[in-house]
Formats: sequence, structure tokens, C-alpha cells
Amino acid sequence: MPRRLLVTHALPYANGPLHLGHMLGYIQTDIWVRAQRMMGNEVYFVAADDAHGTPIMLAAEKAGMSPEAFIDGIRAGHEADFAGFHFSYDNYYTTHSEENRELAEQIYTRLRDGGYIAKRDIQQLFDPEKQMFLPDRYIKGTCPNCGTPDQYGDNCENCGATYAPTDLLNPYSVVSGATPVLRDSEHYFFALSKFESLLRNWFAGGLTDGKPVANPGVVAKLKEWLDGGLKDWDISRDAPYFGFPIPDAPGKFFYVWLDAPVGYLASFKNLCDRTGLKFDDFLSADSHTEMHHFIGKDIINFHGLFWPAMLHGAQFRTPTALHVNGYLTVNGAKMSKSRGTFIQARTYLDVGLNPEFLRYYFATMLNDAPVDVDLDLKAFEERVNSHLIGKWVNIASRTAGFVQKFFNGRLAASFSEEQNELWRALLSHYDDVPKLYESGEFAEVMRKFVLMADLVNGHIAIKAPWTMAKDEAQREELHQVCSFSLSAFRLLGGLLKPVLPATVEAAEKFLAAPIADFDAACATLHNHTIHTFEPLLSRIDPKLIEAMIEASKESLGSTPEPASTTKKPAKKDSKPMTEAAPIATQEAATINIDDFAKLDLRVGRVLACEFVEGSDKLLRFELDAGPLGKRQIFSGIRAAYGEPEKLVGRNVVFIANLAPRKMRFGLSEGMVLSAGDGGSDLFLLDADQGAKPGATVR
Repeated sequence: MPRRLLVTHALPYANGPLHLGHMLGYIQTDIWVRAQRMMGNEVYFVAADDAHGTPIMLAAEKAGMSPEAFIDGIRAGHEADFAGFHFSYDNYYTTHSEENRELAEQIYTRLRDGGYIAKRDIQQLFDPEKQMFLPDRYIKGTCPNCGTPDQYGDNCENCGATYAPTDLLNPYSVVSGATPVLRDSEHYFFALSKFESLLRNWFAGGLTDGKPVANPGVVAKLKEWLDGGLKDWDISRDAPYFGFPIPDAPGKFFYVWLDAPVGYLASFKNLCDRTGLKFDDFLSADSHTEMHHFIGKDIINFHGLFWPAMLHGAQFRTPTALHVNGYLTVNGAKMSKSRGTFIQARTYLDVGLNPEFLRYYFATMLNDAPVDVDLDLKAFEERVNSHLIGKWVNIASRTAGFVQKFFNGRLAASFSEEQNELWRALLSHYDDVPKLYESGEFAEVMRKFVLMADLVNGHIAIKAPWTMAKDEAQREELHQVCSFSLSAFRLLGGLLKPVLPATVEAAEKFLAAPIADFDAACATLHNHTIHTFEPLLSRIDPKLIEAMIEASKESLGSTPEPASTTKKPAKKDSKPMTEAAPIATQEAATINIDDFAKLDLRVGRVLACEFVEGSDKLLRFELDAGPLGKRQIFSGIRAAYGEPEKLVGRNVVFIANLAPRKMRFGLSEGMVLSAGDGGSDLFLLDADQGAKPGATVR
């Protein structure tokens, strides 16, 4: 009997474009969904943009737009990217919807009436200039554990320590640079601590007919948090905030982590309202359907603790399973803006790379465990060219022409005994494919694909149809070899269809034989007429990968290519004084104290920092220079700082008495100091946060 499944993936945050790291988990979801449909199951695949929160409110304000207009533009970009990568959503929506508002209020009301909502006063850091309470990630300061400056308010990127933002030393607001102050605020909490027995039962399969809710390693990690004691979850935020107001609580809004996952349900409800599906059939507490969430390993605590408890407390069903993916690295390292490996999905598409090549490469690396995946760009090129073109497409390209030329496109009525035996061997490998897709073992499916393709190509190589075609006496055997090969090509197409939907669709048209499900691919094409073969895929051109890397550098602030050594050296005054100069290869000439005293070095606090339109080198700084007022400085460090907004609030050192320089972008009133070899190897000189803006550097 077909199963009924509701499937979601983690919701993209509506504050910027998708990158390939995002696409890893999303592609994993789409492959699994397509495989489930090929198994004959009834699947509804929904997702949405996560469209609420302080970061979106501030980003919209900076862009001079309403939050609603801002998220609409982001959503359009996301949907275009998903379409480009052949996603098969039944509905893609937004968390900023009436359906989500109604469901969030319903869940909250049920939790409140069930005794699962508590109110208590907390102390929270407040920005006195912006007149707003600050989220943890909008507070920076010195780590209380290791003393590293400029760490976020929830964890230290240097030593890994976690802490409350109130523990930071010398904290400052990332929004305004002001020193935050502690203020009392009444917050609303979900009593997660009351659901320990429910969660232990869920982990043990008590709510899923004994089936595991996640990979054993994921469950073990969730149990660690459970054993450490559950803490109640803060579900409210104070105005100003872009989100849904909490009923009967003026000035209070649902924290984005409450209404974001409710967005899964809201997207499905929108689909139900449009198509006549019954929402309660899938979401009621006694539902016999399945609900699967695909998420990154960074959010398993939320989806494995808070989400099932909240659903249960609000009288909805709990999830059937969590499918967890790891992180993406590129060329063995964290994605890097300076190296051009922080690649946006749109950049990949725009340079002309086939989206299904990335789908295939990811599939060769994914299994049930939340393993990190490395996109080795050379291996990507070689694997795609070898497996998809050299092994699979090669089967059709080597045989289809003979069928047209000698047999009018009609395949043979039977295989030879040798081919029947080989066909049984292929089917024995193919039999496990649906089960492997079900369990998320995509890499093993692709291993079987390569093994089967090698068996078929081996048979073609031994029989050498190009030689047979020269001998009319061998035409019958030629017919069988080519017909067997094309049936095998179709069988492999059935295996690949969840991964390469568009390419396999083109193969189905060429073969005039649709592959409705996994079983259909097992049928031989005896006495079947095919169409003329046309190339299905082209090898990856290495120049496209180079173009993608270069485009990523340019779009995110890259280091320009060094000038050719054959060019004449630039005049001394041809380079803006605010750009970082090349590092000296020898010690500088000795100066005396009087020379040094001529420099007026001051501390400046960064009030604003942004890209300069029309320049791929410059950032525009606005500094608070204390008694000197505000200073605008253009600095050629864009290659080193691809996210300039993160510099807001930092103390930097600048030369205050440098003669102002009029540039086509505006007046530059000083020079910000940095250290390094230039390009992406530059690091701003810091001053401790205790230093006042305008303080003299001695």
C-alpha cells in the first residue's frame, strides 16, 4: 500500500542569496522525494522562505525598503535558483503569511492553555542609540574565556566557548557601535523541561512504530542534551521586531524560531487550501501519514528537542524522522570569499554549468550519516566526465547509431543467452536501489551505477559493434548487442532519474519509453522503436569552473589579478593613498622620533562600512573620531573583508592628519591601518574596546 509523506527541508533565511553550502541539504531532499515518488508513494514536498527576525528588519532598513518588499525580492531569487536546479516542490511559500500567523497563534494558544507557557523577567542587553534589545549575534565583545576580541554574544570562534552575551567583556552593539546597557524585559518561555519523557519515548521509536527517528549518531547527540537537563525555551522578542505579535501581549513578538518551523505546516496548509487535500490527515495527533524533515547538523537540537515537544504540546503529530546532512567544504577547506570558493547557486548556473552535475556529485558523497562533503572541483570535473558521459551516455552514443542505420530504429526481439545472463546480473545490483534511496544511502546507489555501467561497457568493448557493422554476416549479433546495450542504458536511467531528472527525461524521449517508476526501468525494450540519438550531456569545460571561481571573487570582493610585469610601473601618485600598499621586500629607511611624531594616529570606531559601487577594491568607512567628529575614509581592503557590515562597531587605527584626497567616490579623510601582504592577506589593526573614539595612539 502506498505511503503518504509530507517532506520539508530547512527553510532558507530571507536575507540573501543561496550558496552551494545551502544546496547540499536541499538537493539531498529533492533526490529523496523523487525516489519516493518512483517507489509509488504519495509525497508532498513543501518549503518556504524563513522571512522574520531582527536581521531581516535591519537589512531592509539599510536597503531603504519595507521588510515585506525586501523579503519578496529575496524569495523571487530563491525560487529562481531552485527552479534552475530542477527542484520538484509541490509548494514553495513564505513564513510571512496568514496561514503561518494563524497556525503560530493556534499553537501558542494551545500551549498556553495547556500550561506550557511561562512568563518571567530577564535582563537583556539594550542598544540605547537604536532603542532596541539586541539579539546575541548583534552584540560583540571580548571572549570571557580566552580574551579574544570581537567575538559574538553567544560563542567564541577562537576557543569555542559558549556563554551569555552579558558575560562578554567590553561589549558593543554591532548595529550602532554603542555600549549596550542591561534592561529588564518580560519574556515568554515554552516549558520544554516538561517534555523529557515524551522525547525519550520519541527517540526510542515509541511514536514511530519502532522506526528510528534519526541516524544513531544524531540520536546519541540529542540524548546528551537531554541528559544534561532541558531548559525552557525563550519564544518572545520585544519591539521593534519583524514578525507576528503574540496575542494579548502588546509589544511582544514570536521569536523567529517559533514561527519558522510552523512555516512547514503553513506551506502545506496553503497547498491543501488550493488542492482540496485535508490538512488534518497529515498533522493530527493520530495521523497515520509520515512527516520527514531534512536539516543541517547545526539545527538538530531545535528540530530534535523543541520542535517535537512543541508539536505534541499543541496536539499535533510529531515528526516521523529527521534526515541530517553535514557541512560543505570546497577544495578541502571552508568556503572562502578570497579564493572564490564561496560560490552562490546563481553564479554556478550563470556560468553555464549543468545543475544536474552538482546533483550527481553530491549524490556520490551522501549517506545516512551527517557527514561533511567536500566539493573538490577537480574531482567534480573528473567524476562527472568519467561517470555520466564516459560511462552512461557513452553506452547510447556507441550503439544507437547502428540501430538507426541498419534496423530503422527498431530493437531486436530478444537477447542472446550471454546477454540474458548479464541482464540478470544487472537486475541483481538494481534490486537494492529503492531500499538504498529510502535509507539515504545515495553514495551506494551511485557506486552500483558505476559498477553496472562498467559491466555494460565491458560487454560493448568485447563485442566491438563498430567492427561487427563492417560484416553483414554479423548483423544479427550486432542487433542484439546494441539492443541489449540500450535496454541497459534505460535501466541505468531509472537508477539515475531522482538525481538527473531533466537528462533522464531527454533519454526517455530518445528511447520513446517513459520510466514511470523503478520497476518500469526493468523492462526490456524488445521489438521497440527508438528515435534518433542526440547528445544528452557535454563534458565539463574546465574554463567554466575557472569562470565560476573568478565570478565568485568579483561578486564577493576579490583580489584583482596582479599587473603584468611587462607593463610600465605606475606613477607614484597614480594609486589612491587609501589603498593598501604592497609589503616592502626590505627594511624601510630609518626615521627619527620627530618623523614619527608627524603622524597623528587615532582610534576610530566604525559606524558604517560598505562596498563602494564602481570599485572592486574599496570599502567606505564612516568613523567616529571623538573630538575630531566623523571621518569618511576609503580603504582598498575589500578583498580581505567581503562582509563589511561585520566591521561595524570595531575600533580601528587611522592616520588623522593625512591630507584629504578627493576621489570620484567622495572625499577620503585619512587612512585606516592594516597589516599583511596585500590583497586578501590584510588584517585591520585593532584597539581594545576600552579605547575611546578619537584617542591618540602613542
